[in-house]
Amino acid sequence: MGKHGLIVDLDNTLMGFRQTELCEDHLAWCERAHERGFRMVMVSNNFTERVTGIARQLRIPCIPNALKPLPFGVMRAVRMLELPRERIAVVGDQLFTDVLSGKLCGLYTILTEPIEAKDFPITKVFRYFERLMLPERGGS
Repeated sequence: MGKHGLIVDLDNTLMGFRQTELCEDHLAWCERAHERGFRMVMVSNNFTERVTGIARQLRIPCIPNALKPLPFGVMRAVRMLELPRERIAVVGDQLFTDVLSGKLCGLYTILTEPIEAKDFPITKVFRYFERLMLPERGGS
């Protein structure tokens, strides 16, 4: 698809909500992306300590406390990737944060299934509305 840059979410995209260690599959996925020449930046609404620790393991830059769906964190990531917008994809598990922030920046977005059902309390509210909008996520 001509994408060479990835902006990835952390919680419930790369690792479970309260997990502290990346699983081998996700470490390997990021390593394969590096080997294939992808540039990556992690953009997360989570706190600095958690986000920077995981980003360090993955050898990628990060933007913690991003306040998604506001587009500012994603816009910073676009500048960090130094690629045209049409060559960047945003990958995340939430429609109203990850996908919306990517769309507000004019980027291609990939909505993944959450790794686990556990979430921050506010995220549970967003999940309810996701299920209403996305039949494949349990809506009617």
